[in-house]
Amino acid sequence: MKKLFFALLAALLLVTACALADAPANVYALKGPTGIGMVGVMRDAPEDYAFTLCGAPDEIVAALASGSADIAACPTNLAATLYQKLSGGVRLLALNTLGVLHVVTADPAIDSIDDLAGRTVYATGQASVPEYVIDYILEQNGLAGSVTVEYVAEHSELATLLASGQVETGILPEPHVTSALIQNDSLRAALDVTALFEDAARSAGNDDMVLSMGCVVVRTAFAQEHPEQVEAFLAQYADSVAFVNADPDAASQLVEQFGVMPKAAVAKRAIPNCHIVFVAGEEMRAQIEPLYELLFAANPASVGGALPDDAFYYAQ
Repeated sequence: MKKLFFALLAALLLVTACALADAPANVYALKGPTGIGMVGVMRDAPEDYAFTLCGAPDEIVAALASGSADIAACPTNLAATLYQKLSGGVRLLALNTLGVLHVVTADPAIDSIDDLAGRTVYATGQASVPEYVIDYILEQNGLAGSVTVEYVAEHSELATLLASGQVETGILPEPHVTSALIQNDSLRAALDVTALFEDAARSAGNDDMVLSMGCVVVRTAFAQEHPEQVEAFLAQYADSVAFVNADPDAASQLVEQFGVMPKAAVAKRAIPNCHIVFVAGEEMRAQIEPLYELLFAANPASVGGALPDDAFYYAQ
């Protein structure tokens, strides 16, 4: 009887272990540009992952803190903050979105950053990454004292002000840029803030610094327990990002189908301006570390009060 009991117990443990090994990973992503690069994985590997789309970063925080999320797409500064808040409980897997900010204007005279001198520009994201990025660009171009930046609370509010003509020039993220342009054909996306940031960084001697606003993280415990699943996800995610960039038309249909954005037509126009990427390994670290240093200098709380150490960066 004892032999039979232990044989049955061993068989039960083996079945349980196999079931756990094959269990879908729980993947969370923000709606909007940060989640767009995920749609190829959603299409091609629905049996491998349980996807949850969130409307706000707080939902990502709660899911990672509780262990409900194994992998999550979120803002890069939130990843650093979570690393501190969860005592090393997350690792940075990859960068997935560069800057999504653009200078939108009805003023035909604005074609360069210097053309903003003496003007009032409206923006969103006060006391967060957009403000620190805008300040850096203006400082490096000698415009800190000559451009007035007025902040409004919500992206949608600023998009409405621009579309209605109440505001002439603003700095908006996608997909709100596309939304404003669709509503008012006198508007145009005159300047790409990602390009302006990189130019400013080069002029300051920071050749490696790139404006990376979105990323993918993994719970440290999940990465340690399921390294093969993490590696498989990274490979699938890299293919997904390549698909999105190569075929925005097909990708935009999936974006609407999976609820990443409400309308395929808006997604199709927005995707080329979202700078969706897949950057992992040493290149990832080289790009994001200088940005973390800039954010820390502007406001330590923006990256969780301390710069991430070596363990933060996932090594394939």
